[in-house]
This record gives sequence, structure tokens and C-alpha cells, in this order.
Amino acid sequence: MKIKRIINFVSSILVLLTTSIFASHNSSKGNGMDSNIKDISVKDIDGKEIKLSGYKGKVLLIINVASECGYTPQYEGLQKIYEQYKDKGFEILAFPCNDFGAQEPGTNEEIKNFCSAKYNVTFKLFDKIKIIGEDKSPLYEILINNTDDRGDVKWNFEKFLIDKSGNIISRFRSKVKPESEELTKAVEELLK
Repeated sequence: MKIKRIINFVSSILVLLTTSIFASHNSSKGNGMDSNIKDISVKDIDGKEIKLSGYKGKVLLIINVASECGYTPQYEGLQKIYEQYKDKGFEILAFPCNDFGAQEPGTNEEIKNFCSAKYNVTFKLFDKIKIIGEDKSPLYEILINNTDDRGDVKWNFEKFLIDKSGNIISRFRSKVKPESEELTKAVEELLK
């Protein structure tokens, strides 16, 4: 009788542990609601309100950018992959950010002119935003908490790849160049 109670007790503990681990694992992946960006609105670089739901059906690369950063030359690679994939349903959404080393001190107009003159950028630029701290953008709150590589953005030119339904698929740190095989293969897979 005592052995039967012990077996039942141990079985109950195992069921609780398994359920707890499963629930924890599923919540770390996002639940489809919290990990989807389609309900977010942002302002473009000209101050126009843009609903990200308008990008439904497109593969997105969301990136925080800065004009005075060692990674700033990545604008060239970003423009290159934008031109390569834009007709297949790919968009780049670039968010200027002054959070890291004050490397994006300019106004929206200055940023727009810099990107156009220096790198011939034709992909979408947005209003300068905060991506760290208590006043971080709601978009970045979702982005940083719904990938396998969770946590705050560490520097400029960190990239998030979003599928056609608005779900966050991958995160690429600053050192990953836009035209790298790692990133372009991931884009191509989502464009299929």
C-alpha cells in the first residue's frame, strides 16, 4: 500500500514537471499572438503613420540603423539585397536609432538625405526610435522577446527576419552582413 502511494506521488510529480517544462518551452517561442508584429503601427521617416499589417504577404527584414557607426557601410549590402529580392515580395524596414554610442544624432531629414546621397537607399526608412530602456518602441519589445535569441539589441544594425504572416523567424546580430549566405538563404527560404 505504501509503495503504491509512493508510485502515485512520483507519477504525479513527473506529470507536473513534464507539463511545466512543455508550457515553458512553448511560451519561449511566442504564442502566435505576442510574437506577431502585424498589429503594430509606426511612423515613417516623413512622419506618416504606417500599419505593419500593410506588409502582410511580404518577407521583412527589420533593422536598427545609424549613420556614424562602424557597421554603417552595411547600408550598401542592405540596398543590394533589397534590389535583388524586392520584386519577389521582400521589404527592408530600417529604424534609425541613437541608443548606441549616440551614432545617429541627425534629424529625420538629415538621416534621409545621408542614406540617399551616400548609399542610394530606396528601401523604407522610419522615424528615429528608442529600442532599449523603459521607453523602447513596442515593435522592439515584441522583436527582442520572441526569438530563440532573446534579449535586448546589443548594437546598431541588428536584424530581425519576419515571415509573410508577420511572425518573427530569425535574428541576426550586427556582424552578420546583409549579403551573407546565412541571411540571404533565410530570406530565400521565406520567399518560396
